[in-house]
Amino acid sequence: MSEKKIIFSGAQPSGKLTLGNYLGAIKNWKELQEDYNCYYSVVDLHAITVPQEAKNLRANTMQLLAQYMASGLDPEKNTIFIQSHVSCHTELMWILNTMTYMGELSRMTQFKDKSQKSEANLNAGLFTYPVLMAADILLYQTDLVPVGEDQKQHLELARDLANRFNNRYSPTFKVPEPYIPKAGARVMSLQEPTKKMSKSDENENGYILLVDDADAIRRKIKRSVTDSVGVVRYSDEQPGIKNLLDIYSKLDNKSIEDVVAMYEGKGYGDFKNDVAEVIVETLKPIKDQYEYLLSNKDYLEDIYAKGAQKAEYQARKTLRKVYKKVGLIEKKFL
Repeated sequence: MSEKKIIFSGAQPSGKLTLGNYLGAIKNWKELQEDYNCYYSVVDLHAITVPQEAKNLRANTMQLLAQYMASGLDPEKNTIFIQSHVSCHTELMWILNTMTYMGELSRMTQFKDKSQKSEANLNAGLFTYPVLMAADILLYQTDLVPVGEDQKQHLELARDLANRFNNRYSPTFKVPEPYIPKAGARVMSLQEPTKKMSKSDENENGYILLVDDADAIRRKIKRSVTDSVGVVRYSDEQPGIKNLLDIYSKLDNKSIEDVVAMYEGKGYGDFKNDVAEVIVETLKPIKDQYEYLLSNKDYLEDIYAKGAQKAEYQARKTLRKVYKKVGLIEKKFL
């Protein structure tokens, strides 16, 4: 039997997850855990490239862990851990820093965007965090990385650095490939349905959080932007209705055609009410489990401690090879 391929994914603890995160990625991750060896890291070191309130960062980290698990990620089948608990990430980053060219990093579109938005906080971490991202990926001999459009450039850098190291020394790292999942729904903002749903949206009516209560979900769907056509149909000219149809279809496992047929001759009010109830029904067990996990801190701590131990074991194997190849003397313990 062939070994399972390795998937690595990291998310910053920058707030609560949205329905868009769930339908676009996490819902599919539950299936991945049966066929792949998956590493899911809460990348808290990436988060501090912008100023953080210490207590908020700690709370957000625990909340993201709890949301991952409440959404169906089984800690027995996946390695779930906090990035800063595995020191190999920053150790490998330093080695890779010495092989990364300034020009490569200055061409990163996210750095260009962020440097324009936050000139007062233009720190070295913002410039070099793609190298830390490469270290995150390469440490685990990752085969596949789920990436969105905004991260493709960073994965390319990880691939370039893997090849550069392998060519300079000898084959050491797997060269990771992008993982293109089965089409997850691209969920759009409820207020601006031509834009992707995002928790950074200034209008809280634009997104639904995994931990929103039923009343908040119903209110946000009721206020969602539609149009004056008055007919439920799947059309680019009706982006608000199209978005709600996508959500309904994915959550209730019905085809778009079947959902449209259900609302023939009915208005938007009935349709919106039903969309809201499907979302409430899907998210209630997630919210309940999330609250249970957060109230059981000892259990969460046990999960992330065991996850870090498993991750450290794999990461240290890779790092030992790297240190030997670049000529560093192996550390001896007395």
